[in-house]
Amino acid sequence: MAENARSTIRSLDPRGKWSELSQAERNAAYDNNGAVKNSAALIAERNEASSRLRGTLKSHLDLPYGERANNKIDLYPAAKPDAPCLVFLHGGYWQRNSRELFAMLVEGVAAHGWSVAIPGYSLAPEVSLSDIVAEIPRALDWLAAHGASYGAAGPVVLSGWSAGAHLVAMALDHPRVHAGLALSGVYELAPIRDTGLNDALKLTDAEIATLSPLRLPVIQKRLDIAYGSNELPALVCDSISLHDKRVAAGAPGKLIPVEGADHFTILEALRRPDGVLVEAARRLLD
Repeated sequence: MAENARSTIRSLDPRGKWSELSQAERNAAYDNNGAVKNSAALIAERNEASSRLRGTLKSHLDLPYGERANNKIDLYPAAKPDAPCLVFLHGGYWQRNSRELFAMLVEGVAAHGWSVAIPGYSLAPEVSLSDIVAEIPRALDWLAAHGASYGAAGPVVLSGWSAGAHLVAMALDHPRVHAGLALSGVYELAPIRDTGLNDALKLTDAEIATLSPLRLPVIQKRLDIAYGSNELPALVCDSISLHDKRVAAGAPGKLIPVEGADHFTILEALRRPDGVLVEAARRLLD
């Protein structure tokens, strides 16, 4: 991305004058539902499609990987056990949604012979963000130990959207993960504490320091970072900043702006067999 384009995008980031903003303006900086006028319809269509597909696709559902109620994996195996596996982590600001609502994504990579695994995870305020981050490696440990028994023994591309993209960045170093694909993520947590999202998260200073990918050492494993060109500036800038940090450290991975996509329609690029993010996932195995 050209430097002048970066400057233009960063000039739109409200966090540049964060201390001057009202509480409502701070909340709006991260309000994806409010920013996308037809978000309710998009979410309803996603949920309906996922409900339909979850009941019809070849699958092993509700496989427990831990003790908590949401510590379960839905596994959609490919015809070949050694096929690549997309492990997808859902979004919802670490406090909403569930794995069942994203089964509609299976068809994208499955059309190319891939398996898909969708782990659930616990949500705030029942648990802390530290607890949530710690659950993802446990899900990957389970997949490493038991995935082959369910027909998923191939290389793993760890993907996630929104809060799930943050979790991808935090779990990229897991030995089961070959590469990562992060969509529309939040990679700096400090401003989140100043919004209504923190009512449930109750972020601590220690969590902001140790769970913000932009503050952590770069993992030298390939990570492609995608965002929609019509997303909120704070999320766009986080994506660009994390990519820039990784480039400076010599870490591999592409920055993928999905033209015309907002925070919800970007999922179509991973849902359609011909989607640009399906192609990106496949290229991560090159």
